[in-house]
Amino acid sequence: MQRCLDIAKNGLGITRPNPMVGSVIVHNNKIIGEGFTSKYGGNHAEVNAINSVKDKNLLNEATLYVTLEPCSHFGKTPPCSNLIIKHNIPKVVIGCIDDNEQVAGKGVKKLIDAGCNVTVGILEDECKKHHKRFFTFHNKKRPYIILKWAESKNGFIAPKNKKEQKPVWITNEFSRQLVHKWRTEEQAILVGTNTVLQDNPSLTVRDWTGNNPIRIVLDKDKKLSKSLSVFNDEAETIIISNNEIDFSQLVAQQICHVLFQKDINSVIIEGGAKTLQTFINENLWDEARVFIGSNIFKSGTIAPVFSGKLISEEKILNDILKIYWND
Repeated sequence: MQRCLDIAKNGLGITRPNPMVGSVIVHNNKIIGEGFTSKYGGNHAEVNAINSVKDKNLLNEATLYVTLEPCSHFGKTPPCSNLIIKHNIPKVVIGCIDDNEQVAGKGVKKLIDAGCNVTVGILEDECKKHHKRFFTFHNKKRPYIILKWAESKNGFIAPKNKKEQKPVWITNEFSRQLVHKWRTEEQAILVGTNTVLQDNPSLTVRDWTGNNPIRIVLDKDKKLSKSLSVFNDEAETIIISNNEIDFSQLVAQQICHVLFQKDINSVIIEGGAKTLQTFINENLWDEARVFIGSNIFKSGTIAPVFSGKLISEEKILNDILKIYWND
């Protein structure tokens, strides 16, 4: 199952809205096939794993391991459970149940009814954590939300007076490259009006290979100039204005509803301070990734205030990266 999780990560950023599943097929304690979910519209992990087995005659004596319950419904592709049954695979080991209402135990039932020996719950916590985007979207009816910011050593995310309409870098080039990698992994990136006005960011991937995220820009009164970088043709941009939500009410909650309706299953929020604090205050976040640089500002915009469970801390040259979960 750990091998399933390891290879499943190859689908990060390309399988959505499908989950990034990993599957391994074992015969006589030897791996004879493995696969992960293809780009959306392509094969699921179980199909790729079965297709990779050279001697299909071994399948009727094999065990198939998979991180998530095999699907039992027709979508872009036929049900994986049908293919498992077709090849008479006698044992299936599942990391966690898919509680999407289209599956939710139906895949397991179909396999058992066909005579498969099914085991559920192997590395269950790890598998649920791995499928966090998928589960959050279907269970909480909102995207998986990652907050990200960089702050100075004395707690400011920007200096008080800026001379140019561009970012003031707090972190080093390696930290910034990591942020670009993160952008390829999430479906969307969100910023507020002030961030666009002050920094004129493009919010694209330049220091990593991968797809640009969908850009979500808050622009209450539609005052942002179309000449700004977020409106270039490098990526799709969605504007959320007072036509879409009521900015006097629970803003983060309404934004989540809009993004859910647009089938966006994950979003990384990169600023500014007001936007980040809004999601924190409404308790609508799952992870916070906070860089602490080595520079010091005399005054400026204070970093967001929040509480969460610190799960990791590492140094990237002179920067410190802390990652928190909202527990």
